[in-house]
Amino acid sequence: MNQNAPLPLAHLTGSRPRVLTLAQLREHGICASDAAERPWQQVLPGVFLLHSGPATSEERLHAALLYAGRRGADGAMITGLAALALYRFASAPALPSVPQIDVLVPATRRLRSTGDVRFVRAHTPPRPQEVTGLPVAPVARAVADAVARLSDAGTVRRLLGEAVRGGHCEPAAVVRELTVGRLLNRPHVVDAVESLLTEARALAEDRLYRLVRGFELPEPVWNVDLRLPGGPHLGGVDAFWPEQAVALEIDTRGPRRGGDEEWSEGARKREVLERLGVTVLHVTPRKLRDWPEQQAAVVRTALTAAADQEPAAYLVVLPR
Repeated sequence: MNQNAPLPLAHLTGSRPRVLTLAQLREHGICASDAAERPWQQVLPGVFLLHSGPATSEERLHAALLYAGRRGADGAMITGLAALALYRFASAPALPSVPQIDVLVPATRRLRSTGDVRFVRAHTPPRPQEVTGLPVAPVARAVADAVARLSDAGTVRRLLGEAVRGGHCEPAAVVRELTVGRLLNRPHVVDAVESLLTEARALAEDRLYRLVRGFELPEPVWNVDLRLPGGPHLGGVDAFWPEQAVALEIDTRGPRRGGDEEWSEGARKREVLERLGVTVLHVTPRKLRDWPEQQAAVVRTALTAAADQEPAAYLVVLPR
């Protein structure tokens, strides 16, 4: 075919992004030898860039997904630093500076990383989010895949902090993905997680203070330990209304796993307190952030219902 002949793909080469697979080119009557005669580039095996200049960031992303064999719901999605750049993370490099595009695919897919595309495999891929028309891994998973490639403690801490502080996801979701990725055996990741959980709890406590005062709930005693007179320590709670015997805890624990000591201890504490007549409320940081009015209604209902219940056992309340 003459290189100067009219392009049958003019409607595609004039659009963005200008990336097609060899199979797509064949659908337009162009074979591999024809493609080689044109001022195009094979940027990945079987994937062509339909111009001679450098690929744009958008074209790199589309080429990576096409190389992964994206055909509808095949499970391929952008993850890692490229995904965080699409989510506009300030702590992630801009897309042109991302050296490799990480693509999350099902573990059953037989694909080989090559060029600037690196495959990350998942036995159970998450449901992708659509960002700028592209399938992108949820933030918690994208953060974990990015952290897996990073050794700089400061960068890891900033990524985790922005994921939670920016309202993209809950701390528990990040910890879950880091656990699944077996990344919590790295000291710099553990340090970043501890910092994240400390910050997340402080933010949740501040939201709880504002909820109580903003919705004009009775003022509780804050951050106290509960004990039986002359008896054992029953545990600490974030807020306690002594007259109504209502306790509230901010639940920042990660997802439950078999044999989780923190979950077991929490369940024992709740069981003991409820046996003594104390109503125990649990609220997550996300509920405090997204549904404060609903949480205020839950607390108010528990305080009102206390008047119709048997009096609770007398408890000693101490500062925590």
